[in-house]
Amino acid sequence: MQKDSLPVLSIIILTYNTKEITLAAVKSIEENYREEVKAGKFEVIVADNSSTDGSLEFFRKYKDSTSIKTFQIIGNEGNIGFSKGNNKAVPFAKGRYVLFLNPDTIVYKDTLNRMLSFMDKNPEIGASSCKLINQNGKIDFNCHRGFPTPWNSFCYFIGLQRIFPKRKLFAGYTQGWKDLDATHEVDAIEGAFMLVPKSVGKKVGWWDEDYFFYGEDLQFCYNIKKIGLKIYYVGEVNIMHIGGAASGIKKKTQNITTANIETKKRLQRERFNAMRIFYRKNYKNKYPSFIYFLIDKTIAFLENRTLTKLKVIE
Repeated sequence: MQKDSLPVLSIIILTYNTKEITLAAVKSIEENYREEVKAGKFEVIVADNSSTDGSLEFFRKYKDSTSIKTFQIIGNEGNIGFSKGNNKAVPFAKGRYVLFLNPDTIVYKDTLNRMLSFMDKNPEIGASSCKLINQNGKIDFNCHRGFPTPWNSFCYFIGLQRIFPKRKLFAGYTQGWKDLDATHEVDAIEGAFMLVPKSVGKKVGWWDEDYFFYGEDLQFCYNIKKIGLKIYYVGEVNIMHIGGAASGIKKKTQNITTANIETKKRLQRERFNAMRIFYRKNYKNKYPSFIYFLIDKTIAFLENRTLTKLKVIE
């Protein structure tokens, strides 16, 4: 295969019991980027974490009818989590750029081409995201974040960030003082839409598999910044992101999620475990031991409170 015939963009969509939602995401790419997918400029890779809703078989059949020239289906052995699931798909990606895209998204026309153009013009950027808009019209702040330093986390969980959403001192985690309709540098973006040059992904070793679900996108961005590259948010273009469809731990997706109570409990535990992993990997040696002790106790308290609420619902 000639170099100029290789895809520019490899879109990896990791699924777990989200067949219908994933199909909507795939169709949004197929319909809004007809020329690109027919010519093989964009390829789509669906990786399935052993769904029980027939996703793997469905997309294998869908491959025969789609207009997407390069459409690959990968079956992972078991629900191996977000990091491992995406990493399993990476070796199949032939594009110069890799876009990690959640299944519960709708990609609008022009967004991908404008994001690729932005990255081509700015080689100092290691990863970027567009604006992610939830079904209620609000911005998903996870696509535009600061790192969860002890102070940023304290302000977020104690509520100071909600009281002063645009004050730099208190809103360090959500970075609410910045213009969300403009392009600018941030600390971290969300794994629901993360555009990465393949060369950068290789350099940082792609996703950290110590994380099962949650926190891996923060670590990915942290690792990119450690090698001297920037993370950018592009506020002029957007996609729709439902959020929490597979996990079922967000109120807004309770009516569409397939996650049962045991899955919700597991993912809540993994969510808080991700906090512990991130602090241990990145902050334990940067702050006094009593700060780390307080952080560990706070995470344990929040985890216990959250799991208790789930038991009440059960």
